[in-house]
Amino acid sequence: MLTYRYDHQVIQISEVANNDDFEFRIRIIREHPCLEAMKKVQQEFEHNRVYTDVLFYVYPNHEFHVIVRKDYYTDFVLELMKHRLLQQVEWVPAP
Repeated sequence: MLTYRYDHQVIQISEVANNDDFEFRIRIIREHPCLEAMKKVQQEFEHNRVYTDVLFYVYPNHEFHVIVRKDYYTDFVLELMKHRLLQQVEWVPAP
């Protein structure tokens, strides 16, 4: 199981498993370099060869609804880490 940690004063992240996908709600709380980083994450997945791996829906107030196929979950989380949206990513044994 992959877990992650982030700065709750800068970003809010919630995720829900939904059949073959994970749905993320990500909100950048205030103007911050994280907003540009999130746009880079979006560009990474929108310009790769797989069109249905990660789908982004952008809303006002720096909110993103992101649907991630289960087989791309790790790639997505690591991309968030790469762009410093997360502070820590860790593998933990499944309960």
